[in-house]
Amino acid sequence: MSNKNVVPEAKEALNKFKMQAASEVGVNLKNGYNGDLTSKQAGSVGGQMVKKMVESYENSIKNTNG
Repeated sequence: MSNKNVVPEAKEALNKFKMQAASEVGVNLKNGYNGDLTSKQAGSVGGQMVKKMVESYENSIKNTNG
């Protein structure tokens, strides 16, 4: 499996999404390296991202099923 970006714009959008999720849970992310985060902080950011993706998906289903 390659690590190439198929859609370069997606990387920027995902990075914005990650920064927004981090700010919502009170984690201060920097552009670039964030390897100094604790596991708890990193998990909080990832968890918030998943929560927002699930909410978005649920809303899209509600809107298409009327």
